[in-house]
Amino acid sequence: MSTSQQPDPKDRPARLTVGVVGAGRVGPALAASLQLAGHRPVAVSGVSDTSRRRAERMLPDVPLVPPAEVLARAELVLLTVPDDALPGLVEGLAETGAVRPGQLLVHTSGRYGAKVLDPALRAGALPLALHPAMTFTGTPVDVQRLAGCSFGVTAPEELRLAAEALVIEMGGEPEWIAEEMRPLYHAALALGANHLVTLVAQSMELLREAGVAAPDRMLGPLLGAALDNALRSGDAALTGPVARGDAGTVAAHVTELRRHAPQTVAGYLAMARATADRALAHGLLKPELAEDLLGVLAGGTNGAEGDAR
Repeated sequence: MSTSQQPDPKDRPARLTVGVVGAGRVGPALAASLQLAGHRPVAVSGVSDTSRRRAERMLPDVPLVPPAEVLARAELVLLTVPDDALPGLVEGLAETGAVRPGQLLVHTSGRYGAKVLDPALRAGALPLALHPAMTFTGTPVDVQRLAGCSFGVTAPEELRLAAEALVIEMGGEPEWIAEEMRPLYHAALALGANHLVTLVAQSMELLREAGVAAPDRMLGPLLGAALDNALRSGDAALTGPVARGDAGTVAAHVTELRRHAPQTVAGYLAMARATADRALAHGLLKPELAEDLLGVLAGGTNGAEGDAR
């Protein structure tokens, strides 16, 4: 069948009614993606004005109702609330009788596996943990970004195929994560993605301080190439003064950071030490150069300034 002859997703019969509890950046995007796959969003809950406006933009004509009403209307419920709020929400919904037997209950927390849904499981719900490894903006572009996005999937073994099928319907790639490995999995993602934003923002600030008019344009190609090299080659992609063992250059960096942006020094030193350790372990940093470098990184202001003069 040619592309022009394929039926529009809107014309396909809906298979599941979908509800969203927590109209943050993630829930409406996942619901909109499920809608494209033929499912039907029927209810969404949101507390703040921002979340309500987001829900109206991402899921037009879907009514805003309290959480218990979302569960009453939907066969598949997305619990997309902050990690710390999730256990209490699940317990509250189960205790008040809002959870129905046979209802698919999906949370999107990276930290938790399926066990956080045990109160709902005891009420007869089918628990799934589906965490998209993606950063969200709260705009329609998020739906496009789900194409090819990996999801950390955790569920009872008998629900594994159902969980993976939902991920595929949203355009994602399921990656099975054992229950006990969820915190480590989430820490790994936070270490890479969240800290990357901080590092890039600090780098842009320093470039502006140095007189660069368009730091984003300068960093874009450099960071894009560095990311690509790191994903392809791992530690072999390490470059720069730390990997080369240029202790004098690193000392000069520390001196300038102390002068212009002292709040960045601790982070620079910590990342430089980690980089040095990895470069040394992988044979990229020569042991005879590592001693002076590690001395600079371990030293205080006096050592750094002395080498930089």
